[in-house]
Amino acid sequence: MIAGTWILLTPFAILAQEATLAPQQAEPGYEYSFPLDHGAHNNFLTEWWYFTGHLFTPDQRRFGYELTFFRRTIDDERVKSNPSKWAIRQLYLAHFAITDEEQTQFQYAEKISRAGLRKAGATESRLETWIDQWSVKAIDPSHRQFRLQAEMENISIDLITTTSSPPIVHGREGISRKGTQPHHSSHYYSLTRLHTTGSLHIQGQTNQVTGLSWMDHEFSSSDLEDGLVGWDWFSLQLKSGHDLMIYWLRREDGSVAPASSGTLIFPDRTSQHLTYNDVKITILDYWKSPKSGANYPSQWTIHIPAHQIQAHIIPRMADQELRTGQSTQVTYWEGDVEVSGTMKQKPITGMGYVELTGYAEPYNPSY
Repeated sequence: MIAGTWILLTPFAILAQEATLAPQQAEPGYEYSFPLDHGAHNNFLTEWWYFTGHLFTPDQRRFGYELTFFRRTIDDERVKSNPSKWAIRQLYLAHFAITDEEQTQFQYAEKISRAGLRKAGATESRLETWIDQWSVKAIDPSHRQFRLQAEMENISIDLITTTSSPPIVHGREGISRKGTQPHHSSHYYSLTRLHTTGSLHIQGQTNQVTGLSWMDHEFSSSDLEDGLVGWDWFSLQLKSGHDLMIYWLRREDGSVAPASSGTLIFPDRTSQHLTYNDVKITILDYWKSPKSGANYPSQWTIHIPAHQIQAHIIPRMADQELRTGQSTQVTYWEGDVEVSGTMKQKPITGMGYVELTGYAEPYNPSY
Protein backbone atom coordinates (compact mmCIF):
# COMPACT_ATOMS: atom_id res chain seq x y z
CA MET A 1 0.00 0.00 0.00
CA ILE A 2 1.28 3.46 -0.92
CA ALA A 3 1.57 6.68 1.06
CA GLY A 4 -1.44 8.92 0.59
CA THR A 5 -3.89 6.05 0.13
CA TRP A 6 -6.85 7.87 1.63
CA ILE A 7 -8.52 11.24 1.61
CA LEU A 8 -10.89 12.83 4.07
CA LEU A 9 -14.03 14.68 3.07
CA THR A 10 -15.41 14.70 6.62
CA PRO A 11 -15.51 17.73 8.95
CA PHE A 12 -12.19 16.52 10.34
CA ALA A 13 -10.61 17.39 6.99
CA ILE A 14 -11.53 21.02 7.50
CA LEU A 15 -9.42 21.09 10.64
CA ALA A 16 -6.52 19.57 8.74
CA GLN A 17 -6.82 22.11 5.94
CA GLU A 18 -6.67 25.00 8.40
CA ALA A 19 -3.76 23.56 10.34
CA THR A 20 -0.19 24.77 10.26
CA LEU A 21 1.61 21.49 9.88
CA ALA A 22 5.26 20.81 10.60
CA PRO A 23 5.39 17.04 10.36
CA GLN A 24 8.56 15.00 10.11
CA GLN A 25 9.57 14.01 6.58
CA ALA A 26 10.88 10.64 5.41
CA GLU A 27 14.57 11.23 4.72
CA PRO A 28 17.46 9.08 3.46
CA GLY A 29 19.57 7.44 6.13
CA TYR A 30 16.70 6.39 8.34
CA GLU A 31 17.76 3.45 10.49
CA TYR A 32 14.96 1.11 11.51
CA SER A 33 14.84 -0.21 15.05
CA PHE A 34 12.64 -3.22 15.68
CA PRO A 35 10.38 -3.90 17.45
CA LEU A 36 10.09 -0.14 18.17
CA ASP A 37 9.33 0.76 14.55
CA HIS A 38 6.35 -1.59 14.52
CA GLY A 39 4.61 1.01 16.70
CA ALA A 40 3.05 4.37 15.86
CA HIS A 41 5.06 7.34 14.54
CA ASN A 42 2.89 10.27 15.57
CA ASN A 43 5.42 12.84 14.29
CA PHE A 44 4.58 11.70 10.74
CA LEU A 45 1.35 12.81 9.16
CA THR A 46 0.07 9.51 7.75
CA GLU A 47 0.60 5.90 8.76
CA TRP A 48 -0.98 2.50 8.31
CA TRP A 49 -0.67 -1.14 9.31
CA TYR A 50 -1.92 -3.38 6.57
CA PHE A 51 -2.59 -7.12 6.63
CA THR A 52 -3.78 -9.32 3.76
CA GLY A 53 -3.82 -13.07 3.55
CA HIS A 54 -5.23 -16.39 2.43
CA LEU A 55 -7.08 -18.69 4.81
CA PHE A 56 -7.93 -22.37 4.38
CA THR A 57 -10.38 -24.54 6.31
CA PRO A 58 -9.56 -28.24 6.96
CA ASP A 59 -11.64 -29.18 3.89
CA GLN A 60 -9.63 -26.64 1.82
CA ARG A 61 -12.33 -24.02 1.46
CA ARG A 62 -10.38 -20.85 0.67
CA PHE A 63 -10.86 -17.24 1.75
CA GLY A 64 -8.96 -13.99 1.27
CA TYR A 65 -8.91 -11.26 3.90
CA GLU A 66 -7.81 -7.64 4.37
CA LEU A 67 -7.53 -5.77 7.68
CA THR A 68 -6.03 -2.28 7.53
CA PHE A 69 -5.67 0.49 10.10
CA PHE A 70 -4.89 4.09 9.14
CA ARG A 71 -3.69 6.93 11.37
CA ARG A 72 -3.79 10.62 10.46
CA THR A 73 -2.30 13.39 12.60
CA ILE A 74 -4.41 16.52 13.07
CA ASP A 75 -1.73 19.09 13.96
CA ASP A 76 -3.85 22.15 14.77
CA GLU A 77 -2.92 24.72 17.42
CA ARG A 78 -6.55 24.89 18.55
CA VAL A 79 -6.49 21.15 19.15
CA LYS A 80 -3.21 21.33 21.06
CA SER A 81 -4.61 23.94 23.44
CA ASN A 82 -7.89 22.07 23.94
CA PRO A 83 -7.72 20.11 27.23
CA SER A 84 -10.65 17.86 26.30
CA LYS A 85 -9.90 14.14 26.02
CA TRP A 86 -12.12 14.21 22.92
CA ALA A 87 -9.98 16.77 21.06
CA ILE A 88 -9.09 15.39 17.61
CA ARG A 89 -5.32 14.94 17.75
CA GLN A 90 -5.23 11.63 15.88
CA LEU A 91 -7.86 10.27 13.53
CA TYR A 92 -8.12 6.53 12.93
CA LEU A 93 -9.76 4.62 10.08
CA ALA A 94 -9.97 0.93 9.26
CA HIS A 95 -11.14 -1.46 6.54
CA PHE A 96 -12.01 -5.15 6.91
CA ALA A 97 -12.83 -7.37 3.91
CA ILE A 98 -13.43 -11.07 3.27
CA THR A 99 -13.36 -12.85 -0.11
CA ASP A 100 -15.36 -16.09 0.02
CA GLU A 101 -14.16 -17.90 -3.09
CA GLU A 102 -16.52 -20.87 -2.85
CA GLN A 103 -19.60 -18.65 -2.63
CA THR A 104 -18.07 -15.94 -4.90
CA GLN A 105 -18.99 -13.32 -2.32
CA PHE A 106 -17.01 -10.25 -1.31
CA GLN A 107 -17.97 -8.36 1.85
CA TYR A 108 -16.34 -5.43 3.61
CA ALA A 109 -16.85 -2.98 6.44
CA GLU A 110 -15.21 0.26 7.53
CA LYS A 111 -14.70 2.33 10.66
CA ILE A 112 -13.64 5.86 11.58
CA SER A 113 -12.93 7.26 15.04
CA ARG A 114 -10.91 9.84 16.89
CA ALA A 115 -8.32 8.90 19.49
CA GLY A 116 -9.66 9.52 22.98
CA LEU A 117 -10.91 7.55 25.95
CA ARG A 118 -9.43 4.37 24.37
CA LYS A 119 -12.09 4.29 21.62
CA ALA A 120 -9.30 4.19 19.01
CA GLY A 121 -5.56 4.53 19.04
CA ALA A 122 -2.09 3.21 18.33
CA THR A 123 0.79 2.62 20.74
CA GLU A 124 4.16 4.18 19.96
CA SER A 125 6.37 1.60 21.68
CA ARG A 126 4.84 -1.55 20.17
CA LEU A 127 2.41 -2.73 17.49
CA GLU A 128 -1.02 -2.17 18.95
CA THR A 129 -3.71 -0.33 17.04
CA TRP A 130 -7.49 -0.51 17.37
CA ILE A 131 -10.89 1.00 16.70
CA ASP A 132 -13.62 -0.30 19.01
CA GLN A 133 -13.40 -4.11 18.84
CA TRP A 134 -11.20 -4.21 15.75
CA SER A 135 -7.52 -4.54 16.61
CA VAL A 136 -4.03 -5.66 15.64
CA LYS A 137 -1.51 -6.15 18.42
CA ALA A 138 1.77 -7.89 19.14
CA ILE A 139 1.34 -10.70 21.64
CA ASP A 140 5.00 -11.42 22.38
CA PRO A 141 7.90 -9.10 23.36
CA SER A 142 9.91 -9.89 20.22
CA HIS A 143 7.01 -8.98 17.91
CA ARG A 144 7.08 -12.32 16.14
CA GLN A 145 3.36 -12.87 16.68
CA PHE A 146 0.37 -10.58 16.08
CA ARG A 147 -3.28 -11.09 16.92
CA LEU A 148 -5.88 -9.76 14.47
CA GLN A 149 -9.51 -9.34 15.45
CA ALA A 150 -12.38 -7.79 13.48
CA GLU A 151 -16.05 -8.40 12.85
CA MET A 152 -18.88 -7.25 10.62
CA GLU A 153 -22.37 -8.57 10.12
CA ASN A 154 -22.23 -12.40 10.24
CA ILE A 155 -18.43 -12.45 9.70
CA SER A 156 -15.51 -12.25 12.14
CA ILE A 157 -11.84 -13.22 12.33
CA ASP A 158 -9.59 -14.01 15.26
CA LEU A 159 -6.15 -14.80 13.84
CA ILE A 160 -2.59 -15.27 15.08
CA THR A 161 0.13 -14.47 12.54
CA THR A 162 3.72 -15.59 13.16
CA THR A 163 6.93 -14.58 11.41
CA SER A 164 10.28 -16.34 11.60
CA SER A 165 12.09 -13.72 9.50
CA PRO A 166 13.08 -10.07 10.01
CA PRO A 167 11.22 -7.27 8.19
CA ILE A 168 12.01 -6.49 4.56
CA VAL A 169 12.78 -2.79 4.07
CA HIS A 170 11.71 -1.38 0.70
CA GLY A 171 13.56 1.21 -1.33
CA ARG A 172 17.07 2.51 -0.81
CA GLU A 173 18.75 4.34 2.07
CA GLY A 174 15.74 3.68 4.30
CA ILE A 175 13.18 5.44 2.07
CA SER A 176 10.71 4.36 -0.60
CA ARG A 177 10.43 7.02 -3.30
CA LYS A 178 6.94 8.07 -4.47
CA GLY A 179 7.83 10.94 -6.81
CA THR A 180 10.54 13.06 -8.37
CA GLN A 181 11.13 15.31 -5.36
CA PRO A 182 12.98 14.12 -2.23
CA HIS A 183 10.01 14.82 0.05
CA HIS A 184 7.81 12.46 -1.98
CA SER A 185 9.02 9.49 0.06
CA SER A 186 7.96 7.16 2.84
CA HIS A 187 9.46 4.69 5.28
CA TYR A 188 8.09 1.33 4.21
CA TYR A 189 8.73 -2.26 5.25
CA SER A 190 6.92 -5.61 5.11
CA LEU A 191 6.66 -8.96 6.83
CA THR A 192 5.97 -10.94 3.69
CA ARG A 193 5.46 -14.48 4.99
CA LEU A 194 3.35 -14.75 8.15
CA HIS A 195 2.16 -18.22 9.13
CA THR A 196 -1.49 -17.78 10.13
CA THR A 197 -3.84 -19.76 12.36
CA GLY A 198 -7.11 -18.98 14.09
CA SER A 199 -10.82 -18.86 13.39
CA LEU A 200 -13.15 -17.39 10.79
CA HIS A 201 -16.84 -17.14 11.60
CA ILE A 202 -19.04 -16.92 8.50
CA GLN A 203 -22.55 -17.98 7.53
CA GLY A 204 -23.30 -19.05 11.10
CA GLN A 205 -20.33 -21.38 11.35
CA THR A 206 -16.98 -21.00 13.08
CA ASN A 207 -14.17 -22.48 11.00
CA GLN A 208 -10.66 -23.21 12.19
CA VAL A 209 -8.26 -21.89 9.54
CA THR A 210 -4.60 -21.90 8.61
CA GLY A 211 -2.92 -19.84 5.94
CA LEU A 212 -0.35 -17.27 4.90
CA SER A 213 -0.46 -13.50 5.46
CA TRP A 214 1.48 -10.38 4.44
CA MET A 215 1.93 -7.24 6.56
CA ASP A 216 2.88 -3.76 5.35
CA HIS A 217 3.71 -0.84 7.63
CA GLU A 218 4.30 2.57 6.09
CA PHE A 219 4.61 6.09 7.48
CA SER A 220 5.09 9.38 5.67
CA SER A 221 4.22 13.07 5.63
CA SER A 222 3.79 13.48 1.88
CA ASP A 223 1.11 12.63 -0.64
CA LEU A 224 1.44 11.72 -4.29
CA GLU A 225 3.01 14.43 -6.40
CA ASP A 226 0.99 16.42 -8.93
CA GLY A 227 0.09 14.53 -12.09
CA LEU A 228 -0.24 11.12 -10.45
CA VAL A 229 -3.76 9.71 -10.31
CA GLY A 230 -3.21 6.41 -8.50
CA TRP A 231 -1.24 3.18 -8.41
CA ASP A 232 -1.24 -0.57 -8.96
CA TRP A 233 0.30 -2.50 -6.04
CA PHE A 234 1.21 -6.20 -6.07
CA SER A 235 2.23 -8.50 -3.20
CA LEU A 236 2.99 -12.03 -4.38
CA GLN A 237 4.01 -15.11 -2.36
CA LEU A 238 5.43 -17.97 -4.43
CA LYS A 239 5.60 -21.61 -3.40
CA SER A 240 9.31 -21.51 -4.25
CA GLY A 241 9.81 -19.25 -1.22
CA HIS A 242 10.26 -16.08 -3.29
CA ASP A 243 8.09 -13.02 -2.55
CA LEU A 244 7.56 -9.96 -4.72
CA MET A 245 6.27 -6.45 -4.01
CA ILE A 246 5.76 -3.94 -6.84
CA TYR A 247 4.00 -0.57 -6.92
CA TRP A 248 3.28 1.15 -10.25
CA LEU A 249 2.51 4.89 -9.98
CA ARG A 250 0.23 6.06 -12.80
CA ARG A 251 0.10 9.47 -14.47
CA GLU A 252 -2.99 11.19 -15.88
CA ASP A 253 -2.17 9.97 -19.41
CA GLY A 254 -1.91 6.36 -18.22
CA SER A 255 1.87 6.18 -18.33
CA VAL A 256 3.92 4.92 -15.41
CA ALA A 257 6.11 7.26 -13.34
CA PRO A 258 9.83 6.34 -13.10
CA ALA A 259 9.64 6.48 -9.28
CA SER A 260 7.74 3.19 -9.43
CA SER A 261 9.72 0.29 -8.00
CA GLY A 262 9.58 -2.97 -6.10
CA THR A 263 11.44 -5.59 -4.09
CA LEU A 264 12.24 -9.21 -4.88
CA ILE A 265 12.69 -11.35 -1.75
CA PHE A 266 14.61 -14.62 -1.99
CA PRO A 267 13.94 -17.82 0.00
CA ASP A 268 16.89 -17.06 2.33
CA ARG A 269 15.15 -13.71 3.15
CA THR A 270 17.72 -11.55 1.38
CA SER A 271 16.21 -9.05 -1.04
CA GLN A 272 16.94 -6.94 -4.09
CA HIS A 273 15.53 -3.52 -4.92
CA LEU A 274 13.85 -3.37 -8.34
CA THR A 275 13.71 -0.14 -10.32
CA TYR A 276 11.12 0.89 -12.87
CA ASN A 277 13.45 -0.33 -15.62
CA ASP A 278 13.82 -3.79 -14.07
CA VAL A 279 10.14 -4.70 -14.41
CA LYS A 280 7.65 -4.88 -17.28
CA ILE A 281 3.93 -5.21 -16.51
CA THR A 282 1.44 -6.03 -19.26
CA ILE A 283 -2.33 -5.74 -18.71
CA LEU A 284 -4.21 -8.63 -20.31
CA ASP A 285 -7.83 -7.97 -19.36
CA TYR A 286 -10.19 -5.51 -17.61
CA TRP A 287 -13.23 -5.68 -15.35
CA LYS A 288 -15.77 -2.84 -15.16
CA SER A 289 -17.46 -2.28 -11.82
CA PRO A 290 -21.27 -2.12 -12.18
CA LYS A 291 -21.42 0.04 -9.03
CA SER A 292 -18.69 2.64 -9.46
CA GLY A 293 -18.19 2.42 -13.23
CA ALA A 294 -14.43 2.05 -12.75
CA ASN A 295 -12.64 -0.01 -15.40
CA TYR A 296 -9.98 -1.98 -13.52
CA PRO A 297 -7.17 -4.10 -14.95
CA SER A 298 -8.03 -7.73 -14.22
CA GLN A 299 -5.14 -9.86 -15.52
CA TRP A 300 -1.45 -9.14 -15.80
CA THR A 301 1.93 -10.54 -16.68
CA ILE A 302 4.95 -9.36 -14.73
CA HIS A 303 8.27 -9.85 -16.49
CA ILE A 304 11.59 -9.41 -14.63
CA PRO A 305 14.24 -10.29 -17.23
CA ALA A 306 17.29 -10.26 -14.93
CA HIS A 307 15.76 -13.07 -12.87
CA GLN A 308 13.98 -14.79 -15.76
CA ILE A 309 10.61 -14.34 -14.05
CA GLN A 310 7.43 -14.42 -16.10
CA ALA A 311 4.43 -14.31 -13.73
CA HIS A 312 0.79 -14.48 -14.77
CA ILE A 313 -1.65 -12.94 -12.25
CA ILE A 314 -5.41 -13.44 -12.28
CA PRO A 315 -8.02 -12.47 -9.64
CA ARG A 316 -9.75 -15.30 -7.81
CA MET A 317 -12.93 -13.17 -8.06
CA ALA A 318 -13.68 -10.22 -10.34
CA ASP A 319 -15.64 -8.04 -7.89
CA GLN A 320 -13.41 -7.17 -4.94
CA GLU A 321 -14.08 -3.44 -4.93
CA LEU A 322 -14.37 -1.33 -1.75
CA ARG A 323 -16.34 1.93 -1.79
CA THR A 324 -15.44 3.53 1.52
CA GLY A 325 -17.81 6.48 1.71
CA GLN A 326 -18.12 6.19 5.50
CA SER A 327 -14.39 6.41 6.22
CA THR A 328 -11.59 7.16 3.76
CA GLN A 329 -13.81 8.34 0.88
CA VAL A 330 -11.79 6.25 -1.60
CA THR A 331 -13.11 3.68 -4.08
CA TYR A 332 -10.50 1.03 -4.80
CA TRP A 333 -10.07 -2.61 -5.79
CA GLU A 334 -8.27 -4.83 -3.28
CA GLY A 335 -8.23 -8.43 -4.37
CA ASP A 336 -7.12 -11.99 -3.77
CA VAL A 337 -5.17 -13.26 -6.81
CA GLU A 338 -3.56 -16.44 -8.14
CA VAL A 339 -0.03 -16.58 -9.59
CA SER A 340 1.42 -18.93 -12.19
CA GLY A 341 4.29 -18.75 -14.65
CA THR A 342 7.98 -19.54 -14.86
CA MET A 343 11.26 -18.63 -13.17
CA LYS A 344 14.45 -19.66 -14.92
CA GLN A 345 12.28 -21.84 -17.18
CA LYS A 346 10.83 -23.76 -14.22
CA PRO A 347 7.11 -23.55 -13.32
CA ILE A 348 6.06 -21.29 -10.45
CA THR A 349 2.77 -20.98 -8.58
CA GLY A 350 1.64 -18.78 -5.75
CA MET A 351 -0.90 -16.45 -4.16
CA GLY A 352 -1.10 -12.71 -3.73
CA TYR A 353 -3.03 -9.52 -3.31
CA VAL A 354 -3.41 -6.59 -5.71
CA GLU A 355 -4.53 -3.05 -4.89
CA LEU A 356 -5.76 -0.67 -7.61
CA THR A 357 -6.50 2.99 -6.87
CA GLY A 358 -7.41 5.99 -9.00
CA TYR A 359 -9.64 4.12 -11.46
CA ALA A 360 -13.01 5.28 -10.13
CA GLU A 361 -11.74 8.87 -9.87
CA PRO A 362 -8.29 10.48 -9.84
CA TYR A 363 -6.60 10.63 -6.50
CA ASN A 364 -7.28 14.17 -5.26
CA PRO A 365 -6.52 14.71 -1.57
CA SER A 366 -8.61 17.34 0.16
CA TYR A 367 -6.90 17.44 3.56
